[in-house]
Amino acid sequence: MQFGIFSVGDVTPDPTTGRAPSEHERIKAMVAIAQKAEEVGLDVFATGEHHNPPFVPSSPTTMLGWIAARTENLILSTSTTLITTNDPVKIAEDFAMLQHLADGRVDLMMGRGNTGPVYPWFGQDIRQGINLAVENYALLYRLWREDVVDWEGKFRSPLQSFTSTPRPLDGVPPFVWHGSIRSPEIAEQAAYYGDGFFHNNIFWPADHTKRMVELYRSRYAHYGHGTAEQAIVGLGGQVFMRRNSQDAVREFRPYFDNAPVYGHGPSLEDFTEQTPLTVGSPEQVIEKTLGFREYAGDYQRQLFLVDHAGLPLKSVLEQIDMLGEEVVPVLREEFAKRRPAGVPEAPTHAARVATAAAADSRSGSGAGAGAGVDKEGASS
Repeated sequence: MQFGIFSVGDVTPDPTTGRAPSEHERIKAMVAIAQKAEEVGLDVFATGEHHNPPFVPSSPTTMLGWIAARTENLILSTSTTLITTNDPVKIAEDFAMLQHLADGRVDLMMGRGNTGPVYPWFGQDIRQGINLAVENYALLYRLWREDVVDWEGKFRSPLQSFTSTPRPLDGVPPFVWHGSIRSPEIAEQAAYYGDGFFHNNIFWPADHTKRMVELYRSRYAHYGHGTAEQAIVGLGGQVFMRRNSQDAVREFRPYFDNAPVYGHGPSLEDFTEQTPLTVGSPEQVIEKTLGFREYAGDYQRQLFLVDHAGLPLKSVLEQIDMLGEEVVPVLREEFAKRRPAGVPEAPTHAARVATAAAADSRSGSGAGAGAGVDKEGASS
């Protein structure tokens, strides 16, 4: 199972001091967070994609390329790549390039985002959000798997004899997660392609997360990719820790109360009771995170949000230290003990290359590591 950090890259004033970091400071802080995640032995760092204040990560592959040069083991991902407003051709090129630079330590999460004005800024109509997600990903899927693509759709100009370059490393495209909080169409899309489904459940009660994950699992099995238990699931989480739980609550409360998303809404106590947010000791984080399995089943990736709402970098790095030293080692052991034999491990580039090579060897096709799936319609 993979554990890591995801960041939305918000620039938010610290409510205890009134000071907001500069964009430069926030960008550098995100890099420091990724490097700390590698240092303490976490598996993944994921950045969001936003094109409006108060957020800074407008160019995820630029940031991840910089981090790739300064890390050796960390999987570099996104917590949203805007499949609706980015050109699929550019996504194909940018992430294949990053994949080569990072020696395969790359995957990405497709999403529609939550900022309505982004659509007209990039020449699209928000009312077509789901249709854009479906059509654009269908093209991206082919661009990574076919050397020459002829294509025509509704939302961009046609392609004739087009080859996306560079080609995916070792003939295997980056693994794709489809992220959605509330759209069953996206869970269906993830299942159709046999991709991963990431439910960022940080704002939602367990019963909602359970329904979305179960929908994805059942449709994954329906499309013949494996059993429901073999579907690839990721979850979000949100933590703030101190050795003493009362200290954690006292310190985090002003950040919670003034957070741009949920501030001035439910109380901290109500929110922690109803959602995955855990504010307390490392032991409390372990207990609550292990409980996710009760409604989501055995899953492959757990990402934590730790750097939002104006929290100072020093506090964020302390959170990552506690995750790496006290929380994640216990979670790894406990999740591994409880995992049935038939549940797959989290996807990595090396494992996917080996699987593709084995499939080619069995078929005798010699078609290359990327062959085996043609998703105009169904698995081949």
